[in-house]
Amino acid sequence: MNPQDETIATGLGPFRFELRELEPTPEAPRALKDGRYAWGGTVGALGAVEVAFPTKHENYPDSYSQVSVTGPGFPLITYLALSYGHRPLLARQELRVDWNPAKIRRGSFRISKQGRALRITAEGRTYRYRQLQNKRNHELIRDGIRVHITRSHWKKPHLISGVCHGPTDALDIGLALVFEGAYTRNLSLPGALVSLPGRILNRLDGL
Repeated sequence: MNPQDETIATGLGPFRFELRELEPTPEAPRALKDGRYAWGGTVGALGAVEVAFPTKHENYPDSYSQVSVTGPGFPLITYLALSYGHRPLLARQELRVDWNPAKIRRGSFRISKQGRALRITAEGRTYRYRQLQNKRNHELIRDGIRVHITRSHWKKPHLISGVCHGPTDALDIGLALVFEGAYTRNLSLPGALVSLPGRILNRLDGL
């Protein structure tokens, strides 16, 4: 069965899920040892899902970082871009769903959060991903559905919480989750201005 055939939110009301920071294991030690962060949980009938960064990637230099969303009931979703503090930036990016490329663009010179939202086209669907009231809250939207994601802490959350509205499926949730591993401060103008010096120095270090 195609993972996207299974929907988890209906007219009965919003569906909620939580992903928690995974405990260290010999195979996946914590970030202090190998620079890898991961969160995992169960999303209704879709089952287990994991978000991790940075994950292995090929054919790109070390200045790039990748986030992956994986799970038996989910398509493999990866976001690869220029790295900043282990996280991929919203720059020189590549988004894939089951290895199929997706299109992504944003209004870098817009002022409002709405204008600066990511525009994503994946598997024949069109989405917007935007920051809400603060840098810990984001929302993925397409016709008829919304996925609201909240981090317990912006930089290193112990908990990632989701609320799904409408007939949401694995592709919707996976896309909403993959950007929680990315550096998204510049989805708001104040965030872009605050992070600009660090991002410029990061680019210079990569030269």
